[in-house]
Amino acid sequence: MTNTNFLRGMATVNFWADDVAAARDWYAKLFGVEAYFQMPNAQNPAYIEFRIGDYEHEFGIIDRKYAPGQMQPGPGGAIVLWQVDDIGAAFERLIAAGAVEYDPITKRGETGFVTASVIDPFGNVLGIMTNPHYTQILSKLTA
Repeated sequence: MTNTNFLRGMATVNFWADDVAAARDWYAKLFGVEAYFQMPNAQNPAYIEFRIGDYEHEFGIIDRKYAPGQMQPGPGGAIVLWQVDDIGAAFERLIAAGAVEYDPITKRGETGFVTASVIDPFGNVLGIMTNPHYTQILSKLTA
Protein backbone atom coordinates (compact mmCIF):
# COMPACT_ATOMS: atom_id res chain seq x y z
CA MET A 1 0.00 0.00 0.00
CA THR A 2 1.35 3.41 -0.94
CA ASN A 3 0.59 6.30 1.36
CA THR A 4 0.47 9.55 -0.60
CA ASN A 5 -0.15 11.72 2.46
CA PHE A 6 2.90 13.59 3.66
CA LEU A 7 1.55 13.48 7.25
CA ARG A 8 1.95 9.79 8.02
CA GLY A 9 0.74 9.77 11.61
CA MET A 10 1.42 11.35 14.95
CA ALA A 11 4.93 10.42 16.05
CA THR A 12 5.37 12.45 19.26
CA VAL A 13 3.34 14.95 21.20
CA ASN A 14 5.31 17.22 23.55
CA PHE A 15 4.01 18.93 26.65
CA TRP A 16 5.84 21.56 28.68
CA ALA A 17 6.47 21.81 32.42
CA ASP A 18 8.45 24.04 34.77
CA ASP A 19 9.02 20.95 36.95
CA VAL A 20 9.62 18.01 34.60
CA ALA A 21 10.10 15.52 37.45
CA ALA A 22 6.72 16.46 38.97
CA ALA A 23 5.05 16.22 35.54
CA ARG A 24 6.72 12.84 34.94
CA ASP A 25 5.44 11.52 38.25
CA TRP A 26 1.90 12.86 37.66
CA TYR A 27 1.67 11.30 34.20
CA ALA A 28 3.27 8.02 35.33
CA LYS A 29 0.51 7.69 37.92
CA LEU A 30 -2.17 8.68 35.38
CA PHE A 31 -0.88 6.33 32.67
CA GLY A 32 0.07 3.48 34.98
CA VAL A 33 3.53 3.19 33.36
CA GLU A 34 6.91 4.74 34.01
CA ALA A 35 8.70 6.99 31.53
CA TYR A 36 10.98 4.86 29.34
CA PHE A 37 13.41 7.67 28.50
CA GLN A 38 14.78 10.52 30.63
CA MET A 39 17.46 13.01 29.67
CA PRO A 40 19.94 13.87 31.04
CA ASN A 41 18.91 11.60 33.96
CA ALA A 42 15.98 10.63 36.22
CA GLN A 43 17.11 12.94 39.04
CA ASN A 44 17.22 16.08 36.88
CA PRO A 45 15.20 15.43 33.73
CA ALA A 46 14.92 18.13 31.08
CA TYR A 47 13.06 15.78 28.72
CA ILE A 48 11.18 12.54 29.33
CA GLU A 49 9.10 10.21 27.17
CA PHE A 50 6.34 7.69 27.68
CA ARG A 51 5.03 5.25 25.08
CA ILE A 52 1.26 4.99 25.35
CA GLY A 53 -1.80 3.80 23.50
CA ASP A 54 -2.54 1.23 20.84
CA TYR A 55 0.33 2.42 18.65
CA GLU A 56 2.77 3.27 21.46
CA HIS A 57 2.83 6.94 20.52
CA GLU A 58 5.52 9.00 22.19
CA PHE A 59 4.29 11.39 24.86
CA GLY A 60 7.12 13.75 25.78
CA ILE A 61 7.48 16.36 28.50
CA ILE A 62 10.07 19.10 28.03
CA ASP A 63 11.39 21.70 30.46
CA ARG A 64 9.51 24.91 29.65
CA LYS A 65 12.78 26.84 29.44
CA TYR A 66 13.34 25.12 26.05
CA ALA A 67 9.95 26.20 24.63
CA PRO A 68 9.96 28.10 21.32
CA GLY A 69 10.33 31.85 21.77
CA GLN A 70 6.97 32.58 20.13
CA MET A 71 5.06 30.36 22.56
CA GLN A 72 2.45 32.32 24.49
CA PRO A 73 1.91 31.75 28.22
CA GLY A 74 -1.10 29.69 29.32
CA PRO A 75 -3.01 26.91 27.61
CA GLY A 76 -3.72 27.22 23.93
CA GLY A 77 -2.82 26.13 20.44
CA ALA A 78 -3.61 22.77 18.92
CA ILE A 79 -5.36 20.13 21.00
CA VAL A 80 -4.34 16.52 20.48
CA LEU A 81 -7.36 14.32 21.15
CA TRP A 82 -6.57 10.83 22.49
CA GLN A 83 -9.01 7.99 21.85
CA VAL A 84 -10.59 6.59 25.03
CA ASP A 85 -13.03 3.72 25.53
CA ASP A 86 -15.25 5.55 28.03
CA ILE A 87 -15.05 9.34 27.80
CA GLY A 88 -17.03 9.93 31.01
CA ALA A 89 -14.77 7.68 33.06
CA ALA A 90 -11.62 9.10 31.44
CA PHE A 91 -12.75 12.67 32.09
CA GLU A 92 -13.55 11.87 35.73
CA ARG A 93 -10.17 10.18 36.14
CA LEU A 94 -8.37 13.26 34.82
CA ILE A 95 -10.32 15.62 37.08
CA ALA A 96 -9.73 13.36 40.11
CA ALA A 97 -6.00 13.39 39.31
CA GLY A 98 -5.94 17.20 39.53
CA ALA A 99 -6.64 18.34 35.97
CA VAL A 100 -9.14 21.19 35.40
CA GLU A 101 -11.91 21.19 32.79
CA TYR A 102 -10.98 23.12 29.64
CA ASP A 103 -13.77 21.98 27.32
CA PRO A 104 -16.62 19.87 28.72
CA ILE A 105 -17.72 16.53 27.31
CA THR A 106 -19.42 17.51 24.05
CA LYS A 107 -21.28 15.37 21.55
CA ARG A 108 -20.22 16.41 18.04
CA GLY A 109 -23.25 15.71 15.87
CA GLU A 110 -25.06 12.39 15.55
CA THR A 111 -22.17 10.26 14.30
CA GLY A 112 -20.58 9.11 17.58
CA PHE A 113 -17.83 11.70 17.96
CA VAL A 114 -17.55 13.00 21.52
CA THR A 115 -14.75 15.25 22.78
CA ALA A 116 -13.52 16.87 25.98
CA SER A 117 -10.30 18.42 27.21
CA VAL A 118 -8.61 19.36 30.46
CA ILE A 119 -5.68 21.46 31.58
CA ASP A 120 -3.10 19.36 33.39
CA PRO A 121 -1.43 20.72 36.56
CA PHE A 122 1.43 22.02 34.37
CA GLY A 123 -0.68 24.21 32.05
CA ASN A 124 -1.01 21.85 29.05
CA VAL A 125 -4.27 21.01 27.27
CA LEU A 126 -4.96 17.27 27.09
CA GLY A 127 -7.83 16.25 24.81
CA ILE A 128 -9.80 13.00 24.86
CA MET A 129 -12.45 11.65 22.53
CA THR A 130 -14.46 8.74 21.30
CA ASN A 131 -13.95 8.50 17.57
CA PRO A 132 -15.72 5.86 15.46
CA HIS A 133 -13.05 6.16 12.73
CA TYR A 134 -10.32 5.23 15.19
CA THR A 135 -12.12 2.13 16.40
CA GLN A 136 -12.94 1.11 12.82
CA ILE A 137 -9.29 1.36 11.72
CA LEU A 138 -8.04 -0.35 14.86
CA SER A 139 -10.45 -3.26 14.38
CA LYS A 140 -9.17 -3.72 10.78
CA LEU A 141 -5.56 -3.72 11.95
CA THR A 142 -6.14 -6.17 14.79
CA ALA A 143 -8.43 -8.55 12.87
